[in-house]
Amino acid sequence: MTSMGEENLSAQWLRVRGRLRAEYGEAAYRSWLKPLTLLVIDDGRVRIGVPTDFMRDWVENQYGGRLLDLWRDENRAISDLEIVTNTAVPRRAAEPAAVAVADGRRAGVSDGRRAATVDDIGATLDTRLTFDNFVTGKPNELAFAAARRVAESGAVTFNPLFLYGGVGLGKTHLMHAIAWQIRKQSPERRIIYLSAEKFMYEFIRALRFKDTVSFKDQFRSVDVLMIDDFQFISGKDSTQEEFFHTFNALVDQNRQIVISADKSPNDLEGIEERMRSRLGWGLVADLHPTTYELRLGILQSKVERLKADVPGKVLEFLAHKITSNVRELEGALNRLLAYASLIGRPITLESTQEVLHDLLRANDRRVTIEEIQKRVAEHFNIKLAEMSSARRARAVARPRQVAMYLAKQLTARSLPEIGRKFGGRDHTTVMHAVRKVEELRGSDAAFAEDVELLRRMLES
Repeated sequence: MTSMGEENLSAQWLRVRGRLRAEYGEAAYRSWLKPLTLLVIDDGRVRIGVPTDFMRDWVENQYGGRLLDLWRDENRAISDLEIVTNTAVPRRAAEPAAVAVADGRRAGVSDGRRAATVDDIGATLDTRLTFDNFVTGKPNELAFAAARRVAESGAVTFNPLFLYGGVGLGKTHLMHAIAWQIRKQSPERRIIYLSAEKFMYEFIRALRFKDTVSFKDQFRSVDVLMIDDFQFISGKDSTQEEFFHTFNALVDQNRQIVISADKSPNDLEGIEERMRSRLGWGLVADLHPTTYELRLGILQSKVERLKADVPGKVLEFLAHKITSNVRELEGALNRLLAYASLIGRPITLESTQEVLHDLLRANDRRVTIEEIQKRVAEHFNIKLAEMSSARRARAVARPRQVAMYLAKQLTARSLPEIGRKFGGRDHTTVMHAVRKVEELRGSDAAFAEDVELLRRMLES
């Protein structure tokens, strides 16, 4: 430590933490900042400890700069800050009653009905659904980070982790990934992963066979309980009652709970208020609808894993056209790969439209000039405002000409109407743009491919 008294440093650290809490909010503070530990201040360097390597990287990237600024406000002698994994932070040891051997079977159980493996109780984990195979972007980065935190941390830091989002956005993928990572890192920890429907089935079965004691012991002695599609038990009062008591028992024992649903706790219908309150205790992380960049990244990742030969233009086309959810997007790619394998024809934009005509037809709608401008601006990486600006630089003028050309080809608007949509230009400017694009399409194969891709994306 520096020459400053320990009491003075503690007071500074308390003020730093207080400002972090005020600036980033209660949820972020409890999830990422509360576990920070002040280790030492030596020669102007503050060293902060965190429980895991993943948390170290996350805090450093997201909060490191602000942490240093706040320390400098408190202590002018501070010149640097280091965030390290504090191996001294204790992790909860497995309790004898919850220990499982490596293959998932509970040790020392004499009742034949209780000797089943964890996988007999819960769902089978999909080997493809790991963190390594999960493509991240802005719509899902918080949920991904929180899932990694739960999987890699031996101690419970927020409970429960509640993941929510629409169909096909990655909730189940993250649930499987958490389970795989825990099994890999801490095989002695006992995990049950199952759907809310299966939980209800097991509860009804226990009632039927008058075996509720075994049921309660089975679910309340796990280290990690993971419930998928929680919305299924909405309105199921008896099942909710049993889950409520299971939830409380696990939280009291500092056991981790992970839940997924299609809506946030506050928006779930048919859930008792006390249960809704419990679900919001920990960290609630949503998965937003995917962006074009994220969809393209998912497709590229899958193609790389499968070592498949799919042209980049086809992947871009799919990422633009199939926006509903990731499952449908991956299903479309699987259909294309099956077609190429069975028919023996290469995958092209033409064959893609032929094979996926039903999916693409679902997105059919009238094309507007505004949509054309937006899509072309995104494709050529220019600002949408440039479509109406007076700039004549080629990097701006050429995309603008392409947009005018596509507006002429894909809409029923007259040349003067198109010109007015592009900053009040006259019809001769539009005519020149159309001629220029047609000329370039004949002489520049790459340019022709870009225009054709844009046309197909807009009209399909």
